[in-house]
Amino acid sequence: MQQRHCKICQKILKGRRDKIFCSTSCKNEYHSNILREATAATAQIDKILHRNRHILLELLGNDGNKRRIHRSELDKKKFNYQYHTHLYVNSNEKTYYYIYEMGWMEFSNQEVLIVKC
Repeated sequence: MQQRHCKICQKILKGRRDKIFCSTSCKNEYHSNILREATAATAQIDKILHRNRHILLELLGNDGNKRRIHRSELDKKKFNYQYHTHLYVNSNEKTYYYIYEMGWMEFSNQEVLIVKC
């Protein structure tokens, strides 16, 4: 039978065949490392999403829940069109891209509709 080793400290494991850590501290270290990596990976995406949402809110203003703008206004503020949280396709086959409750739909290469749910 081949000896099994702890994923963290490489000590020889004793006990159950499916055991992968020698102690609770090794298990905790392993999961903390995974969480740290996941947090680092998602932090940049969260930053982009929050910045995009802020840009949409700023351009919408306090005048209601919809506003048409020229696409260049988003471009000037360095809006990142690739990042959104979800999509909605209406009955006219128009796609709305959402960042949480804020969304946009492209009318053409020049005009964008900003909406707030």
